[in-house]
Amino acid sequence: MVHGKFSKLFSIKRIHLALTALIFTGVGLGVVAPHAQAADGTITHGRETGLPLPRFVSLKSPAVNLRVGPGRKYAISWHYKKLGLPVEVIQEFDQWRRIRDSEGSSGWVLHSLLSSKRTAIIAPWEKPEVGFGKPAKTLLLNGKYAARQDSATIVQLQVGLMANVEECTKKWCQLEAQDVKFWVEHEKLWGVYPGESVEG
Repeated sequence: MVHGKFSKLFSIKRIHLALTALIFTGVGLGVVAPHAQAADGTITHGRETGLPLPRFVSLKSPAVNLRVGPGRKYAISWHYKKLGLPVEVIQEFDQWRRIRDSEGSSGWVLHSLLSSKRTAIIAPWEKPEVGFGKPAKTLLLNGKYAARQDSATIVQLQVGLMANVEECTKKWCQLEAQDVKFWVEHEKLWGVYPGESVEG
């Protein structure tokens, strides 16, 4: 987890910049809740909504306060400034939801600030290669025309890119960014559970 206000601002800014850094290599071409399971294999559900926990959602507002507890009386620990950022709901209490972001930070937000619209971040755990005395090397992943390894690469994606989730099979997800749709494997995404199916 990244600590500190400035480091987190940098991270969210990096995601925003990555969205504008799609490198196109060719011409590009509803949601179901995930079934979360506890350690004993049972499905856990939220006490307020009955929906599975954990589950992925996204930020509905471009300005969201993250609080240390479920209420306005609790201190604000962070300000999110990224509309559509994927987050994971891990607990419910009254009108409040405890969320976790891709860096592992968690806190409470009002349920009205969350959307069921699904988004994902491309491999946020990957770090750029840094050489001594050289600029960081940009990491790129391939976006495919179809949900197959041997399918043509139609776009190269910068690590940290945020995209809309259109649909997911058990191994691949179709994403959309800047009006281009492409397929990426689940394991390269934060915002989708392994094996989760999402309907378009």
